[in-house]
Amino acid sequence: MPGAIEPLGDGMPDGARSGSRCAGLPGMERGSVGQARQTLLAGCGLPAAWREHAQWRVLDISFGLGLNFLVTWAAWKADPLRPKLLHFVSTQAVPACAREVQRSVANHADIYPLALQLKAQLWGLLPGFHRLVFEGGRVLLTLCVGETKTMLRQQNFEADSVYLDGCGSSTHPGSCSTDGWDVHTLKAVALCCRRGTRMASWAIPRAAWSALNQCGFVVQKKHHAADEDDDFQWQYNPSWEPKKTAHPQRLPRPPASPRQPSTAMVIGAGLAGAAVANSLARRGWQVVVLDAATAPASGASGLPAGLLVPHVSLDDGLLSRLSRSGVRMTLQQSQDLLVQGVDWSHSGVLAHDVEGADTQGIAATPSMQPTGAATDWSCTATPAQLAAAGLAPASRALWHAPAGWIKPARLVHAWLNAPGIAWRGNARAKALQPCAQGWQALDESGAVLAQAHLVVIAAAYGSEALAASVHPAHWALQAVRGQVSWGTYGDDPVQNDSRLQVKDPMPAWPGFPVNGHGGLIPAIPGPQGLTWLMGASYERACDLPAVRQQDHDQNWARLQRLLPQAAGVLAGAFKAGAVHGWAGIRCTTPGRLPLLGCMARSTSGSEVWVCTGMGSRGLTFSALCAELMTAQLHGEPLPVERQLAQALMTGVPAQLHAH
Repeated sequence: MPGAIEPLGDGMPDGARSGSRCAGLPGMERGSVGQARQTLLAGCGLPAAWREHAQWRVLDISFGLGLNFLVTWAAWKADPLRPKLLHFVSTQAVPACAREVQRSVANHADIYPLALQLKAQLWGLLPGFHRLVFEGGRVLLTLCVGETKTMLRQQNFEADSVYLDGCGSSTHPGSCSTDGWDVHTLKAVALCCRRGTRMASWAIPRAAWSALNQCGFVVQKKHHAADEDDDFQWQYNPSWEPKKTAHPQRLPRPPASPRQPSTAMVIGAGLAGAAVANSLARRGWQVVVLDAATAPASGASGLPAGLLVPHVSLDDGLLSRLSRSGVRMTLQQSQDLLVQGVDWSHSGVLAHDVEGADTQGIAATPSMQPTGAATDWSCTATPAQLAAAGLAPASRALWHAPAGWIKPARLVHAWLNAPGIAWRGNARAKALQPCAQGWQALDESGAVLAQAHLVVIAAAYGSEALAASVHPAHWALQAVRGQVSWGTYGDDPVQNDSRLQVKDPMPAWPGFPVNGHGGLIPAIPGPQGLTWLMGASYERACDLPAVRQQDHDQNWARLQRLLPQAAGVLAGAFKAGAVHGWAGIRCTTPGRLPLLGCMARSTSGSEVWVCTGMGSRGLTFSALCAELMTAQLHGEPLPVERQLAQALMTGVPAQLHAH
């Protein structure tokens, strides 16, 4: 994984150094593991309070060195009556150093292994939200990097427990500051609470008490009977009825009571549908997946291999920010579910700017060079990386460390293999209709294929026609044909690797994928041995997937511009027509972002959602869209900022038809 951020301090609260009121309990270091257990965890009544619940949501107003998270995770892990899912949302102005996180618990054998897992994911922490995943997706940490009140206003959930330890607005990890506990910050905290939410606090200045009361928090009792007078338990219980209505063009407020998992039907067994099915199943839903084909991933998701690469733009726009969140999620899923070197490879990807496009222009603009956490994502390619790709030293290129290749079909099968998911092929849904139990999917003859309380349409280009049976849909989905060219080296990888070398000071064949105008994946293991893959073509308004020679010619032309020396190695195969091909139809939207949202709701509350339009970024967006959808269904914390979530969910009509 990319390197961690350099430490910015020793992580000890300022008060602990100065001997002020933040100095803490007698015999206990403020910010310590013991203090997190005794003051925050126990102060919120945990772990007893979360038992008998499907999910539990903790809001922590200072990530610091991650001690509060680690202690809560350990308590969840040790509790046989724990909830199925633990959400932990934490804010921090400046992320902690990964090495300091590990060092802070070096003497605590019970949580040290957890700290190592946390350390491995503390990379690339740019301002904004970062969803870190543990325990196979059952412990979810949403780390919000930025000012507390700004970050919380970008959230959309109601916490069950709040840790208010007095350090949320400081610029140094773990240090206390009284500036952050003004009424505006605490009002943002209150917006993330439900009536009855318990809050434990320490080192809260007396001056902030009136602001807490003004925002609806009522003190319950002190944690300790000693001289300490800054440790209290609070409850969100305002004397007025809180108004938490959402703007009509924004995301709806979380449901008043958490939605209970029931039956779900997903139509489409590609990346989008499989990701949705897996996300629902992990939350306890019983999911049936319908697909018209005889096997999963028979459409565009059947691509032999695809690249997972973050998008880069000079203005770091919506697409770039969303792609980083999606890449992080897919990397986590791949590490958990796939076999490294066989199903996927976290190889890194070189992006060669062959056209001087703005998306890669950063590589040639000294003032725009990535710094700090940004270099964990992308940085200017080194001379050694350029040489390894057979490119001249003056070539413009970026190196993406959190990137690589994946076999999409393997990820689809892994997602669908989760408990609670049943897959049915040769089941072409033509229409949906409401029924007493939710919704029914009908085939061409009008026979019922399946019924469920929740339906998710993930049928790529066919989604619009299917959705029209429920609600008029005018999404302007586009069919885009893509073809890749591929070939094998033979049965002996060692022999073939040596064949691909040229007697030249500069190697001709890269040891990692290279993309730009098209992309080359140099070595993918398969039944025929190592395989290379080049492509893909991009033809709009075409839904004919047959392989064509003219597209091989286009891929050959792209390769000559992308990697001239590598093209020389494959010249004979292309000129002799000895390459193989694969073609598929992708589904895109005019705005280049996926289409996600609830499009119909019955009077009983059963819903029809759509999740489609991934285009050529299915590996990037499928897991992200699935988690965003389930967050909306269950009132969970958003995996990305509200602004980014709204950008994904603006294409579906806000006014729902009730059936």
